[in-house]
Amino acid sequence: MHILVVDLEATCWQGHLPGTVRRQTVNDMEVLEIGCALATADGNVLDSASFLARPVLRPRLSEFCRELTGIRQQDADRAPHYGEAVAQLNAWLADKPAIDLWVSWGDYDFYQLEAEFYRNHCAPAFMARPHLNLKLAWRKTTGLKGRMDFADVLAHHRLDFEGRPHRGVDDARNAARLLRHIDSRYLRLHLQWHSRQVLRHLGLKPGLLRYLLPGMAARW
Repeated sequence: MHILVVDLEATCWQGHLPGTVRRQTVNDMEVLEIGCALATADGNVLDSASFLARPVLRPRLSEFCRELTGIRQQDADRAPHYGEAVAQLNAWLADKPAIDLWVSWGDYDFYQLEAEFYRNHCAPAFMARPHLNLKLAWRKTTGLKGRMDFADVLAHHRLDFEGRPHRGVDDARNAARLLRHIDSRYLRLHLQWHSRQVLRHLGLKPGLLRYLLPGMAARW
């Protein structure tokens, strides 16, 4: 089984969204980096890559965002627009083994990519595959509950974070290391469940699913 671990970094602000009295949502945030790690189900990372994207709605990165992600303003200014970054990612994946599913630590990454689809009218090809919340799968496997940050999860398995936290490609590579600690039966059951849900969800998310449907048909 080949699994793509995805971690996004996006524009963000500490406290309220600038010029408002509300907190940011995925519709305010824009992807700055798509970090990817292609791995096997036992956590062996086969390849990894980082794809930067230039924000358009609010192109000036906040100090909070720069310090959190390590992405500099000049990095964002030189990056391609989101659609081109997606094309680069798709080209990178094209000569890799076909992925069975893609995972992220939590559901935020899925919802941010969904928001980007409706804003930019394009989506990474891997979204034609099933998505799994890796954090939920890890909790179901270990039975552990309560608030734990990502560093705590790694420490539970006597692992140290490798690289820079909150940099997409490093987060993705570290999340991939946890795959060996997740029951593979859960991954396979999720694949079976997903194949039965596509038509049901087609009516709920028609734009995104119809965009992805040719890719889904080609894979199944």
